[in-house]
Amino acid sequence: MKILLRWGALLAVIGLAACGDKAPESFPGYVEAEYIRLAAPVSGTLARLHLKRGDQAAASAAAFVLEQESERAAREEAGFRVARAQDELANLRQGKRPDELAAIRAQLAQGEAALRLSSAELARSTRLVAQQFLSPAALDQARAAVARDQGRVNELNAQLRQALQGAREAEISAAGQEVKAAQAQLEQAGWRLDQKTQRTPVAGDVADVLYREGEWVPAGAPVLTLLPPANIKARFFLPEQQLGAIAVGQEVSLQCDGCGAAIPAKISFIAREAEYTSPIIYSKENRARLVFMVEARPNLQDARRLHPGQPLEVWLGARPAGPGS
Repeated sequence: MKILLRWGALLAVIGLAACGDKAPESFPGYVEAEYIRLAAPVSGTLARLHLKRGDQAAASAAAFVLEQESERAAREEAGFRVARAQDELANLRQGKRPDELAAIRAQLAQGEAALRLSSAELARSTRLVAQQFLSPAALDQARAAVARDQGRVNELNAQLRQALQGAREAEISAAGQEVKAAQAQLEQAGWRLDQKTQRTPVAGDVADVLYREGEWVPAGAPVLTLLPPANIKARFFLPEQQLGAIAVGQEVSLQCDGCGAAIPAKISFIAREAEYTSPIIYSKENRARLVFMVEARPNLQDARRLHPGQPLEVWLGARPAGPGS
């Protein structure tokens, strides 16, 4: 229908321009609409439809809801992963628990006691060997025992220092990155859950509903189309000779059957290229067939008086007063 209206408007303008040198007072046009197709970026079964065709929806009104069970479970799982990663990071930062530290200290005390005993045995063996009461082999055994016990004490001292310091910086950094990754997964799961509930971005009329409750909706498929008053415009075609007489922001008047008083509008767009050209080469004779598309937008209140596809008569400036006006 839009194509027929568009070509009809083109032919009418061309006919008017070919009738003579006098510029026409008005130009035929039609109402054009820019629909908003409301969709969800994720797929799912349509669980709830809040709007129906013909409703006047306010901005941020509830539009539709897709099933959310899987997304809720994914968000809960991601929340548990965040808690686990945070606990692991806190554990690495704290170091060993008090009971673990007490066990290391007890082992250290045992090692120190064994070192004192072996040191005393070494001193005693040294005197007895000097007095030739013991063989040199006994002295070697005493020295080996002291070295063994000293090594054990050194090992336990190192374990205690490490336990008091906690994990290494690299381990703590890696655990911190795990926390960030878990938090990012939680945000992603929350975003997917939020996308299952869609609201109207602006106020407008519900022009069509494409799915019903219980149907599967693919990702990105529009569930309903919304027509805000600001997206309604008039489209008409102007001959090349009169193109220089208009400018963006200039006022025009729209007249349609059954609309009553003329509707004021402002030109919002002028095409840079011709919508129609003659099939033969340009000349002064056929240049009148060259037309350009022009769009004009009424105010929001008057826009509700117009309907997409409706034929219009467009006047440059205010429509002259006359019979039936």
